[in-house]
Amino acid sequence: MKVTNVEKKEKSTVELTIQVPADEFESAVQKVYLKNRGQIAIPGFRKGKAPRKIIESMYGSGVFYEDAINALYPGAYADAVKEQGLDDVGYPKVEIVEVGKDGLTFKALVSVRPEVKLGQYKGLTAPMDVTEVTEEDVENELKPFINRATRLVSVEREIKEGDTAVIDFEGLNNGVPFEGGTGENYSLEIGSGSFVPGFEEQLVGMRPGQEKDIDITFPEDYVADLAGKAVVFKVKINEVKGAEAPEIDDEFAKDVSEFETLDEFKKDLEEKLAQRYKVNAEQAHEDAIFEQLVEHMECEIPDGMIEVQLDKIMDNYAARLSSQGISVDDYAQMMGMNTATLRASARPAALKQVQMELALEAVSKAENLEAGEAEVKAEITRLAEEYKMEPAQIEAAIPEADLKRDLVYKKASDLVKAEAKVGPAPEKTAKAEEASEAPSEKPKRTRKKKVEAEEPVEE
Repeated sequence: MKVTNVEKKEKSTVELTIQVPADEFESAVQKVYLKNRGQIAIPGFRKGKAPRKIIESMYGSGVFYEDAINALYPGAYADAVKEQGLDDVGYPKVEIVEVGKDGLTFKALVSVRPEVKLGQYKGLTAPMDVTEVTEEDVENELKPFINRATRLVSVEREIKEGDTAVIDFEGLNNGVPFEGGTGENYSLEIGSGSFVPGFEEQLVGMRPGQEKDIDITFPEDYVADLAGKAVVFKVKINEVKGAEAPEIDDEFAKDVSEFETLDEFKKDLEEKLAQRYKVNAEQAHEDAIFEQLVEHMECEIPDGMIEVQLDKIMDNYAARLSSQGISVDDYAQMMGMNTATLRASARPAALKQVQMELALEAVSKAENLEAGEAEVKAEITRLAEEYKMEPAQIEAAIPEADLKRDLVYKKASDLVKAEAKVGPAPEKTAKAEEASEAPSEKPKRTRKKKVEAEEPVEE
């Protein structure tokens, strides 16, 4: 391998022209021939016994070139990057310049770690608006408890929205019952939209024991046999059930909580809400601070670096979906997308994660932050306890360099947060306005991603 040219390109990329000598390329071609000759049938020769020259004369002199190139270029590329001392952070774009008896020459566009010009990272200012808890908020927090304590009771009155009707029904298409159109003692919540459109509304006002014919036209996108068909449902109301909510008093509080009085229960809900609002405000403040950190940073991020991060996001996404028995392809189809558009929708998040990593790396260098062996061991112990694994399993799953890097980035993050202030938000620049339009997603730490590969992923 020989690097014949090095040229710096835009957006933190370097183009290398790499030459593989004739003898090395010939050796690769011969290996490909020996590996594949058993699959090639040539008239007059037993399978796998045809000489290479005969095969090349029939299929062309370059019949084995593609496989030989694929076998050679990864190693040649890696050697060239190492020789040039480049910090490769993405996938190369490879272009074949020349291939033949004289060897192989190709160009590789290398994505290198960009130079970062770190702007302000201390004293960043953002508001922290903590929402006040209102009486209405507390009442809304009570609703799930009320709903769970609400029971259905039989009532002798007309059906109204929200009731549950227990019905017998038979659907007829031109007087003939159709498959799936018959049911007995079927419980139907009025207003749930779980039956054919137009059906539930026509039950309103009916009483227990009453019978009625209901005319329905199926939607055009319904099952093929019934799509667009006008049918009749013969319906009998067997029972009407109405929701009976509990009395909201001390007894209710005792039933649904550990408190003796309703006032105590409400007070606890109010305190929990206040804490939630405080946490949300702190998170919004922190997010705004880190948005400013990235905004003040100057660097040209290569596309290859974003693509690597995008792969990590998609792999993590696929693992989470797989744990629920869903493939990425199936999920994309359910969302009216394909895998390409799903991947494209995650690109802004990948960009933000790369920007954050570069910013924290720059802060750690500016502050000479490091992680010692004792800190690494403590982190291994913490992770082992968190994931219920042995420390040796954590060490095997996560390279020490990754652990150290994550610890240093955390120190950098903690420093930025500690130095931040609460105050009016600075005016956004055009760059910040553009970034704010992208979906926000916190960067996933390398170590957690790798441990999750050992454990089932849960939502």
